[in-house]
Amino acid sequence: MKKLVFATNNAHKLREVREMLEGEITVLSLADIGCSETIPETADTLQGNALIKARYIKTHYGYDCFADDTGLQVVQLGGRPGVYSARYAGEECDPEKNMQKLLGELEGIDDRRASFITVVALIQGEEEKIFEGEVKGRILEEKQGSEGFGYDPLFVPDGYEESFAQLGEETKNHISHRARAMQKMKEYLLGK
Repeated sequence: MKKLVFATNNAHKLREVREMLEGEITVLSLADIGCSETIPETADTLQGNALIKARYIKTHYGYDCFADDTGLQVVQLGGRPGVYSARYAGEECDPEKNMQKLLGELEGIDDRRASFITVVALIQGEEEKIFEGEVKGRILEEKQGSEGFGYDPLFVPDGYEESFAQLGEETKNHISHRARAMQKMKEYLLGK
């Protein structure tokens, strides 16, 4: 079975991706390869950040690997928070502070359309490939649900009435932005 390192320190993402690829691709964590560094995300695009992380692992550790970056893009905020989603409320922020800032900025706004976008950068040998996944939806006026992570309690995907935090991992892992990007990567890797 093919082995790839997933260049992330996010335990939620790691578990989610391992479940998506289980039985087809072995996903190694940064801990599995002895990497304890925090890889800086200094690009101004999702693709740029994903490439920075993947290239860092390939250059410093020599493993074939992949990395992702995800952004929440809100129509009425001109695409913000976008590439800054994880640190939207500032450098010392956490998911709760990020959600509160977003809710504050959308207060009184009826058009709450948004989309989650994930970009995955895969490096095998000398080859780099990019895969993108997107799910459209809307931002709720208050948090709903306790599952998931990040903005999940605020985001309802199109075609559903419940937030990502209410749908449960199994459903989310089939329809999410990350699932769509990972599916494209998996099909590429397995030659489907």
